Amino acid sequence: MPPTSVPPRLLRRRPLFAATGTLTLVLSVLAVLAGLFEDGDTRRSTRAPDAGEPWDAGLPWPREGQAAVHVDGVGGLGSHGSQTPVPIASVTKVMTAYVILRDHPLREGESGPRITVDQQAADESVSGVESTVPLERGQRLSQRQLLELTLIPSGNNAARLLARWNAGSEEAFVTKMNRTADALGMRRTTYTGASGLEPTTKSTAADQLKLARQAMRDEVFRSVVAQRDTSVPGSSRALPNTNALLDAPGVVGIKTGSSTPAGGALMWAVQVPDRTGRQHLAVGVVLHQRADTSPQEGLSAVFDSSRALVEALRHRMSTIDPAQAADTVSPTR
Repeated sequence: MPPTSVPPRLLRRRPLFAATGTLTLVLSVLAVLAGLFEDGDTRRSTRAPDAGEPWDAGLPWPREGQAAVHVDGVGGLGSHGSQTPVPIASVTKVMTAYVILRDHPLREGESGPRITVDQQAADESVSGVESTVPLERGQRLSQRQLLELTLIPSGNNAARLLARWNAGSEEAFVTKMNRTADALGMRRTTYTGASGLEPTTKSTAADQLKLARQAMRDEVFRSVVAQRDTSVPGSSRALPNTNALLDAPGVVGIKTGSSTPAGGALMWAVQVPDRTGRQHLAVGVVLHQRADTSPQEGLSAVFDSSRALVEALRHRMSTIDPAQAADTVSPTR
């Protein structure tokens, strides 16, 4: 219905009241919007532009920390939580392996050159304050074997040995890591070591997702992170993969991280079939779970959070037309 007319005399008497009422309304709306987008709300999800149901609405995002997910053939499902750089612990080793394989490519079935274990790597084997693998000075291990020892049982000394072999020193290798991160568009990432031991190595789930998608394109990297265990040559003792999520159907990697400052961190990958049976690779990153508790509590929390996301993705891919989903979710670039 048309607006009710107001006598001219009333219009002349009410300009201050009208302006005040309008200003109050605008401030109220702004306050509501500020509350909706406040970074402190760990339940907030950043949606892809024009994202539609049911992909990025209602996913079981973790209640703390941050996460990001991408599905090949569908696109980026957005990121969750404040994308503030946080310690990532041994998830760092994904960049270490990525740089090694970029500089020294391997094909599946190849072992690569032999690398001699130096005194530093041997001495670090007996460290009681970090995750290491048993190495002896003078041992000659292949590039593939050292990659396995770095990514599967998460040997810090194996990661640093690879870094020294590649660049002459760990410091020089870290420079390569940061240059590579910059080239991948990882603008909120800083690497300060090859192993992830240093809490000063920080990143975001969204940045690490970019790395995950690139690393999983390498066939040797894919095969290594999917292995359940490995061993040091000359030893019969199996060194199990730290990634307990590999027990879930379709999970094919990628890398755990845990420390008191980082809490639990996990970069994961899972093959999920759509309703036509076509397989899609989904990759995700969950960071900063139960930070400042214990590494064990952090790992338990990040496995729970990641498993919930994986199960949700598996269910949705089995019921939704992938072509329709691709039209409603903007790809992560």
